[in-house]
Amino acid sequence: MHKPFMADTHFKNDDYTKNPLVRADYEECTFESCQFQDGFLDNQNFVDCVFNNCDFSNCNITNTIFNEVLFKKCKLVGVQFEKANSGLLSLGFLDCNLTLTSFYGMQIQKTNFSGSNLSQADFTETDLTEVDFSYCNLHNTVFKRSILNSANLTTALNFNIDPENNRLKKARFAEEGLSGLLKKYDIVVQ
Repeated sequence: MHKPFMADTHFKNDDYTKNPLVRADYEECTFESCQFQDGFLDNQNFVDCVFNNCDFSNCNITNTIFNEVLFKKCKLVGVQFEKANSGLLSLGFLDCNLTLTSFYGMQIQKTNFSGSNLSQADFTETDLTEVDFSYCNLHNTVFKRSILNSANLTTALNFNIDPENNRLKKARFAEEGLSGLLKKYDIVVQ
């Protein structure tokens, strides 16, 4: 069955928790203040789309394609991004709530997370090369066997990253944030 094609469409204040979003190919669409929480966005295709102030908490995104998709001021609590289609995957996040999200084992190099809350997110075995964590809250965020080469953590807050268990070549940190690399050793930095 052939999916419908939706292009250059603006969706505003729609509640997809009761009636799911039509399964289609969405290109250059904007979704503003829409509700997707606890719903199903599986097997959708989003290309060059923007989601602004939407709620995706605990949303199922299995096999969904996100190609050049930007989330701005969205709530994405508990979303398991590793279940999305990894082909052509390109995401950006600006001032989002990504608490309890999972990016387990993903290749998300150069992703921008600026200003986002990533508390308790899981980046186990994730390639985060050149990722931008500017002004992100990384409280209890999991980094295990992650690649953080050339990542920007200069203004990131509350991180705890084990340099022996992650790759950090040319990762950038502010001097006052270096204690986040030493927490494992129970060292007091003043």
